[in-house]
Amino acid sequence: MTPESSGANGAESLIPRASDIHATLGPAEAAILETFVVPRYLSLYGDIAVGLIVQSEDARVIHLNCRTGYPERGIAERLKGAHIIGVDRSRAAIELARAKASTIPGLVSTYVVSDNLETTLPSAAFSHALTLHPTVRAEQRHRMLAEIGRLLAPYGQAIVALPARGSFQELMDLFREYALKFDDVDFAHAVERASTSHPTVEMMSGELAGAGFDFVDVELRPTTLRFQSGRDFFEDPVTRILIVPDLQCSLGLEDISKPLDYVREAIDKYWSDGTFELSIHIACATGRRMKSSG
Repeated sequence: MTPESSGANGAESLIPRASDIHATLGPAEAAILETFVVPRYLSLYGDIAVGLIVQSEDARVIHLNCRTGYPERGIAERLKGAHIIGVDRSRAAIELARAKASTIPGLVSTYVVSDNLETTLPSAAFSHALTLHPTVRAEQRHRMLAEIGRLLAPYGQAIVALPARGSFQELMDLFREYALKFDDVDFAHAVERASTSHPTVEMMSGELAGAGFDFVDVELRPTTLRFQSGRDFFEDPVTRILIVPDLQCSLGLEDISKPLDYVREAIDKYWSDGTFELSIHIACATGRRMKSSG
């Protein structure tokens, strides 16, 4: 998405092209994410993740999909003297992360721009690996976990926080309604696939175990986000920068502007006398790498 693609006149202007599902954040979007998305939404994932970090001396932390560097301050407080390596595909986000890091006393950090799920960083070089809210399909999630396993040293800890099964359920129900009303069979099938794209707690446990992790545990924390109207939902930076790309990634369709236009109108119709509450099920999985992946 680009700043020019967001507007107040409808949902269509907010929809990224299929080729932009994993588009990098530009300078304006990176600043918006840091200012609005982190405190309202991403912190819900970061607070759990930081609280589960196992303390370690001489820690080296790899933060995949680090965006603007959150929650590096919390990591630095939890792991005194840790060296944090942040990786993200957005150069603008990386530059903002570097600027922020320079203001945090005692933080030792390095930031790297990388377009791929697999990095060129050395194997078994890190004591901790962290990622928050990755916008990935199921097969990409498996690759991400494999890369985390490769990067971690023996006894290293993986921490993955993401939306679990049941997240955005209200939107999925409105998508089903749209598909039924307009007899859109292809979209109905895409919605059913998307509704199972986020993992359950059991799936997360199995995926980490399958990637070679031991002592796996998954914490689930349900919550909600509130919006005053359909327009409020689609104008919210959380929706534009994280939720819409996540939906498009899950659906795997070229164009979902018409379904999202329907969602905007339906929110205004069904929740005209109250706030629209969007369900979020935050799963934070941890596991220990007891053996070298090599």
